[in-house]
Amino acid sequence: MNTNQLSWKELGRRSGGALMIPCAFAVILLALCAVNGRAMIANQTSFYNFVVYTAIVMVTTMALSINLNSGRFDFSLGAMAILSSVVSAKITFALLGGGTGSAPCMLLFNVIVGALLGLLSGTLYVVLRIPPIITSLGVTLIFEGVTYTITGGRYVMQEVQNASMSGFIGTWVYAFLIIVAVLALTVLIFDHTKFGYDYKALREGQKVAVNTGVREVPNALGCYAICGALMGVVGFLNTARNTNINGGNLNFGSISIMFTAFLPMFIGSYIGRYVNEKLGFLLAALCMSMLNSTFAVFSNELNASTQSIINAVLLVLFLIYLSNEGTLRRFLRPVRKNAPTEVRA
Repeated sequence: MNTNQLSWKELGRRSGGALMIPCAFAVILLALCAVNGRAMIANQTSFYNFVVYTAIVMVTTMALSINLNSGRFDFSLGAMAILSSVVSAKITFALLGGGTGSAPCMLLFNVIVGALLGLLSGTLYVVLRIPPIITSLGVTLIFEGVTYTITGGRYVMQEVQNASMSGFIGTWVYAFLIIVAVLALTVLIFDHTKFGYDYKALREGQKVAVNTGVREVPNALGCYAICGALMGVVGFLNTARNTNINGGNLNFGSISIMFTAFLPMFIGSYIGRYVNEKLGFLLAALCMSMLNSTFAVFSNELNASTQSIINAVLLVLFLIYLSNEGTLRRFLRPVRKNAPTEVRA
């Protein structure tokens, strides 16, 4: 077999491994909808919601994985998304009064404010030198308190309900462009720059990387800033999707935004064995968006609590599979019979 045939075989193996889980989600969920005489995506609005939710889950998953893969668990992601949206909405409304260009202006401010909030969180972690999970809990409470103070605990509505925002939510194109832009930028930053190489070195072996000259603190601060910028994008997408911002989240009420990324993060990491991990996160987000669209179809039969239970069960089952993957493969592997030994005179 020549090299070209081997490359095509490897390409087929990788493609099959990467698409196995998304295809399984699509077949099962589409069949479930068809059996009940319903369509997963029935109209243009459903397709818009599908694309936007895919973008939200993908970007949140990327933000969660960046620090988590380096041993830094960050509870403040949801609080960053909400606070950056509130601040950006206030600034944009003060500058443009809800006029033309409000949506792109708010998105830009969301990214900038989110990056600054992430950098602040990272600076506290570096300066205080306490476990990142403890730092993030404190930062979450601070950001939620600031949000509550700015909004008075009320919904932000006037600042985000305008013609420009309506134009953004009226089509799926802008959400799709955000998916492409975020995917391209994260691949570029983490796979093709010195910052990305240092990040991977620190993730694989912190002491060895530091001893070879990698600067840990600047890299950690950069990771926090990137996470904040990504959560700023998530905050904008949630604002556009809901046409308001809930300013009353207190006592870790914002953490629910982060929890939406746990299952797709594990699925995306699994798919990342076959393709680039960031593309894996996109495929995992497509799975979650299909599941969310199915929940919307059966919203009369499945309430929010039942949907949360289903998501939790899927997460537990997938973690059980990952923990016992080797055992399952050995169990399912066919027993090969030994070839008869040839006796020579």
